[in-house]
Amino acid sequence: MPTSDRFKRSPLAMAVLGILHLEPMHPYAIQRRIKEWGKDKVVNVGQRAQLYKTIARLQDAGLVAVRTTGRDQQYPERTVYEITDAGRAACTAWLTDMLAVPRNEFPEFPAALSFLMLLGPDAAREELERRLKALRAEHSELETGLAQATRFGLPRVTMLEDEYQRAVTEAEIRWLEGVVAALADGTLTWSWESLARFRDQAAPGD
Repeated sequence: MPTSDRFKRSPLAMAVLGILHLEPMHPYAIQRRIKEWGKDKVVNVGQRAQLYKTIARLQDAGLVAVRTTGRDQQYPERTVYEITDAGRAACTAWLTDMLAVPRNEFPEFPAALSFLMLLGPDAAREELERRLKALRAEHSELETGLAQATRFGLPRVTMLEDEYQRAVTEAEIRWLEGVVAALADGTLTWSWESLARFRDQAAPGD
């Protein structure tokens, strides 16, 4: 099996290959380009050490290669990487699979919801209201960014991830508003006693 087939893909690895599709770059420039394009909203590139590790793994797999290593006044030493033919093929394969095949990525929020009963209804409502406030602020930021991008005349294809994030955020806001309202009016409630009774009723007979 080729090394590239054994490579465990990640959003960051795909982003690196995607950036190198355009031109060879050194790691700092890759990180800067991802941030300039706003891709850091969907790709975790905050830790440069992780970026270097990802590039090293891509190189070991033959998906990128060193083009030059040089020095200048701004950088004591910098290595410029370029994508290989295998890297282009891998990037295309990852991209098409990520787009076409839904996957359960096990995010934190649904996991927390599955144990919401560990909090009382009042505490749960308080925390969900905090999340709702944060999501509304995030939605406002997305709206502002999309409006600015439209004014600048950016092609829509460059804004699709923000459109998607806005749609997902809007859906979660609507859902949370309903849950918070149900917690507030008491139509959604629970207690340890009621949960224990349900457990006992649902348990198979001895």
